[in-house]
Amino acid sequence: MTAGHSVLVVGESLAGVTAARHLRTLGHTGPLTIIGAEEHGAYSRPPLSKAVLKDPAADDTLGLTLDGLDAEIIRSPALTADTRRRTVTTADGRRIGYDALIAATGADARRLAAPGQRGEIVLRTLDDARLLRARLANAASAIVIGAGFLGMEVAGACAARGIPVTVVDTDQPLHRILGGHLSAAITARAAAYGIRFQRATGLVTLTGDPVDGVALPDGTGLTADLVVTCAGEVPCVDWLAGTGLADRLGVGIDEACATSVPGVFAAGDVTYLRGDGTRPDRRAPFWSNAVAQGRTAAASALGLPPPGPPRDDYFWTEVAGLTVKIVGRVPLTGEPTVVRGSVADGRALLTWSHADGTSTVVAYGLRKPVAALRALAATSSPPTP
Repeated sequence: MTAGHSVLVVGESLAGVTAARHLRTLGHTGPLTIIGAEEHGAYSRPPLSKAVLKDPAADDTLGLTLDGLDAEIIRSPALTADTRRRTVTTADGRRIGYDALIAATGADARRLAAPGQRGEIVLRTLDDARLLRARLANAASAIVIGAGFLGMEVAGACAARGIPVTVVDTDQPLHRILGGHLSAAITARAAAYGIRFQRATGLVTLTGDPVDGVALPDGTGLTADLVVTCAGEVPCVDWLAGTGLADRLGVGIDEACATSVPGVFAAGDVTYLRGDGTRPDRRAPFWSNAVAQGRTAAASALGLPPPGPPRDDYFWTEVAGLTVKIVGRVPLTGEPTVVRGSVADGRALLTWSHADGTSTVVAYGLRKPVAALRALAATSSPPTP
C-alpha cells in the first residue's frame, strides 16, 4: 500500500467500481487508474430490465459515483495487455503501466444473428434498454429467446404493456436455476400473466433481415413485431489475447480473485471460479458476486487477506409481477420445506437443504429483508443422514 504502488482497473463495471472504491477504503494512496469503454460511465445494470423498460425516469438513477476516488478515468476501450511489461494499451493509443491489474471488463450479450443479419435486439447496456423501450411502445407481438432471469423479466415487461409474448427455450422457465418445483409454479403464473412458452428441442435461428422471427429445429417458424435475444453472455476478453489469462469461460480466478499471472486479478462477469478437484469451473455472472469479487480483488491487489469468499449467493428477479429473492446455492433440486405461506397463493418462504449441510432460502412473492433471508439460510438445519 505504498504511495508509489499503482493499480489499474480495466472495466468501469460494478465490479471495477467496487474494486476502486475498496482500494481507497483499504488505505491505498498510490496512483489509481480506471479504463472504461461505456460512454455513459459507470452504472448499475440490473435495473435495465427491472425499471428502465418501464419508466424513462429510471435512466437517471443508475449511475455509480466515482466521486472522491482521486482516480484517473480513461474512457477508451482497452485493446491489448502486456503482462510481462505490465502495461495496457487503449484504443486512443495510450499505454498505461501498473504494478497490479484488476480485470473487470464484464461481458457482452450473446448474439444469435448470422453474419450481416440486421436488427437483432439484445439487452445489456443502457442504450440497448432505451432502444427496446422504444420498440415496446409500438409492438403488437413479441418473441423472447431465453427463459432465464433476463428473458423472463423482458417477457414480463412485454406482458405488462399488453403485448402478447412468446418465450422460447429448451427448458421450462428458470428450470436450470430454480429447479422443477418453482419452475412449474412460475410457468403457470407467467401463462396467467399473458406469457406463452414454446419449448425448443435445440438451438433456434433468427429469421428475416431485419430480424422478424425465429426458426425452431423441428421446422416451426414464429414471427413477431419484436424479437429479443436473451441467450446469456460472452465474457469481454479480446483485449487479453496472447496473455494466457482467458479462455472460453472468461478469466479464471481463485478464492483470492488471483489469476494465473502474478500481479493480475479479476472480478465480475468476466470471470469464472476455477475448480479445485471437488467442484467444477463455475461461472456466476450475478450482481452480488461482482460486488464480492471487486472487494476481494482490491484486497489481493494490495497484498492483503481477502475480506471474504469471492462469491455471494444472493439473487433476485421479478417474474410476471412477482418478486423472487434467493439466498444460497443454486441450482435447486427436489422439494422445499415450506416455512410460511403457499407457492400456489403466490406468497411463500421456502428452504432447500443440501447434502453439504448448506441451505438455500427463497422468498417467493413475499416481502422479506435480505438480512433475514441470510440469517435463515445460516441457521437452517442440515439434512438428516
